[in-house]
Amino acid sequence: MNTLDVILLIGQSNMAGRGRLTEVPAISNPHIFTFKQDAWISAEEPLHSDKPAIAGIGLAMSFADNLILHSASENIGLVPCAFGGTSLDEWMPGRTLYTTCVEAVKSCMNENKKVHSSANALQKKLSCILWHQGENDSINSKDAESYSVRLQTMLTALRETLVCPEVPVIAGELGSFLQFHDQCRFYQTVNAQLCDAAKNVPNMTVVSSEGLEDNGDHIHFNARSLREFGKRYAEKYFDGLK
Repeated sequence: MNTLDVILLIGQSNMAGRGRLTEVPAISNPHIFTFKQDAWISAEEPLHSDKPAIAGIGLAMSFADNLILHSASENIGLVPCAFGGTSLDEWMPGRTLYTTCVEAVKSCMNENKKVHSSANALQKKLSCILWHQGENDSINSKDAESYSVRLQTMLTALRETLVCPEVPVIAGELGSFLQFHDQCRFYQTVNAQLCDAAKNVPNMTVVSSEGLEDNGDHIHFNARSLREFGKRYAEKYFDGLK
């Protein structure tokens, strides 16, 4: 039976996607699905609906498209759970965002026979967790300097809860354009903490954000950069398959 590789998308706004929809061509691939309203449907952007008025291009579609293009997967199922403006503490075990994403993964593994989708017939496997978050934790030094320990705690618990101790985790650096933001003064500390977490969490890697640009607000990657970011996430996924 063909497999649907399920990808969990968690973090804050740069995972949810704030790239302008008119800035890049849409990605349309019949082998990419998304889980919305308790059903698998064909994926199209915006994937997230955390803040509908500003939701846009994210990195997940180009990630999925590259996996299929390079035959790393036949079918991808994206589970969008990121929420803009959230801190790492809001993703810790027992908090609403953590519980919601766990419930979404468990629900998406079961067929929904009320909704016709070719994804229902596929055998589902949680294949990767994509994480991008940290802007909120770069506002003060205490949160930034404790980021690695807290992230390790969250990811370890999440893997245990989902009974997938070896599932890859791919995280992305914060953008260097945060140096021009008036609040995110400790973004470089968070980036260093991400790398520290990757050294201590098995099968976790960090994606470089070097050269990527913002959409003019000094906090959100623009659509073209998010397409590139998704490719870089995919390259890290390929590295794990070697």
